[in-house]
Amino acid sequence: MPDLFPRHPSVVPEDLKRYARTMRTSMPDAEALLWSLLRNRRLANAKFRWQHVIAPYIVDFYCAEHRLVIELDGGQHSEQQDYDQRRDAFLEQKNITVLRFWNHQMLNETEAVLEEIYRICVNRDHPGNGRIA
Repeated sequence: MPDLFPRHPSVVPEDLKRYARTMRTSMPDAEALLWSLLRNRRLANAKFRWQHVIAPYIVDFYCAEHRLVIELDGGQHSEQQDYDQRRDAFLEQKNITVLRFWNHQMLNETEAVLEEIYRICVNRDHPGNGRIA
């Protein structure tokens, strides 16, 4: 009997998928908090994925229906700003909005972070890339 639903080869390199799986095993506190608030369509009924591959990158959180990436940055990101800018430009070229928050913002200003994410999810006119203050 012919296969009615043939599997297509993955376009995501295996090494990148393995790395994303590894990253999922160790979740910083800020990511754990945000994931608990986003998962299962808890915010704006939006479906988020955690440690999602958008080759050649892995993003912290991704919502395909709103073309929204959320990044939580720790101290190491202050030293890799060029990399983050290239990455954000790549995602922006794919018409994906990137929101960046510092880990301490997520932990100390949770409501403000959630309000910003909610605003983007319910407003189809994305403001573009940026970091809230």
